[in-house]
Amino acid sequence: ASFMPKPVTGVNGSGMHVHQSLFKGDQNVFFDSEDPYHMSETAKHFTAGLMRHAREITAVTNQWVNSYTRLVPSFEAPTYVSWATVNRSDLIRVPAYKPGREASRRIEYRAPDPACNPYLAFSVMLAAGLEGIANEYPLAPPVDETNVQEMSDAEREANGIESLPGSLWEAIQITERSDLVRKTLGDEVFGSFIGNKKIEWEEYR
Repeated sequence: ASFMPKPVTGVNGSGMHVHQSLFKGDQNVFFDSEDPYHMSETAKHFTAGLMRHAREITAVTNQWVNSYTRLVPSFEAPTYVSWATVNRSDLIRVPAYKPGREASRRIEYRAPDPACNPYLAFSVMLAAGLEGIANEYPLAPPVDETNVQEMSDAEREANGIESLPGSLWEAIQITERSDLVRKTLGDEVFGSFIGNKKIEWEEYR
């Protein structure tokens, strides 16, 4: 057994997809019976928060050099910041709603892999989503009509679709500038995390 995100070249990697929902008492506040996607405004803002801060938190959800050999096109792992209800190449997937299953309305964040520290990863994902709710981030339309990986660069740019970091070093540089991650982890943990990741990258080089 291996916890490596991409143990075998040419074969789909090992993801750690995280399903998230938010409750107030017994009520799933992500559910809205009137919405076409059965997503409440809260769910949309939460999703938008994850998307806006996705590049900042990737070093935490994808912590190893090997993590970025998984996040490449054509292997069912996300490489772009997008969401959809059907496609399995997007960063966020909203599973199909089944009547009577209001409590299970959720979103699936597909970037993390089993090499991450779950305590840190869950913290930054929650913080990103809550930031979206607090600031009422608008949610871009879903990419349901086409595979985002089959779009041209120009099409993705026209739709405002960003790429996830392509290497641990790129991810570290983005995270190091993130006020959200620093605030979430605290100065001490944040400093240790960035320092350790830089050591890991230097050893890899």
